[in-house]
Amino acid sequence: MTDALTISAIQYQALAGGIAPNVEEHVRLIEDAESHGARLVVFPELSLTGYNLALLSADEAWLRPDDARLGDLREICRRTGITAVAGAAYREPDGTPRLAGLAIHPGGSIDFGFKTHLQGPEKDLFTEGDGALLIEVDGWTAALAIGADLSVPAHSTEAALAGADIYAVSAVYTTEDDKRLPLHLGARAMEHRMFGVLANLGGDTPLGRSCGLSGFWGPDGHRMEHAVGVGTEVVTAVLQRGALRRLR
Repeated sequence: MTDALTISAIQYQALAGGIAPNVEEHVRLIEDAESHGARLVVFPELSLTGYNLALLSADEAWLRPDDARLGDLREICRRTGITAVAGAAYREPDGTPRLAGLAIHPGGSIDFGFKTHLQGPEKDLFTEGDGALLIEVDGWTAALAIGADLSVPAHSTEAALAGADIYAVSAVYTTEDDKRLPLHLGARAMEHRMFGVLANLGGDTPLGRSCGLSGFWGPDGHRMEHAVGVGTEVVTAVLQRGALRRLR
């Protein structure tokens, strides 16, 4: 267990062309995060395709178990020792469709967390999950949330009761959410005395233009670091366990 954990939240503007070019760009950005000392890297919701649900009519837009296209992501995590969280549409072995967060570990294994609170047309494409996936990095426990999970207090409450130190949100928030987003992150962090992390999809999406604001909130609810624009940006912070001890 470490007293400090360095995390990079990657605000990411997805590339056209499907999963393969986005995997390549994820690898580059993980290398960037490594130069800042990151041990955990969090990408936005559906980062491997971008949030364009119309693309999911094509079979190749979906990941499947042991998907060979993730090979380079597995390798960069092995080489750097970083755990990376990426977003994708995923079909389970039995075919169940999920809006997923993939936690790719340095040892090569991948854990899958699924969005619990689906919205609008997502409900026609995906099957909902049943709560946050918890992962461990250097003795810290991070709970993974996706999009609207953040807006449902019970989701973070269950994660906190399960022992989460960090509530890590992969999301797509537009300019319409620029006031609501930081209030939600701050409230979840302060309510449960844990750190909040947000990785927002950047640029223009079918939902509207990104509001940016990827970054970090302390267990006191105050914002620590955040992106300055709405494009691709690596935002890094060092989380101190002492801040948790003082408030818990």
